[in-house]
Amino acid sequence: MMARYYRYRLPPWARHCLIVIESVTLPIMIFQLIRTLFFPTTLDVLLLGLLVGLFIAFQLKWI
Repeated sequence: MMARYYRYRLPPWARHCLIVIESVTLPIMIFQLIRTLFFPTTLDVLLLGLLVGLFIAFQLKWI
């Protein structure tokens, strides 16, 4: 059986890292969206997709 993931069982330094990543994801995603609209490359599109997935995971409390 798979162990359930609880954010609050992590050590304080790991929780702090998650909070920082969660708060920085949206501004970086917006910057990457603007960059992708003006200079679309494969790497930019993949990076934007990764950031959107990470943002959705944080919003749905998967992480």
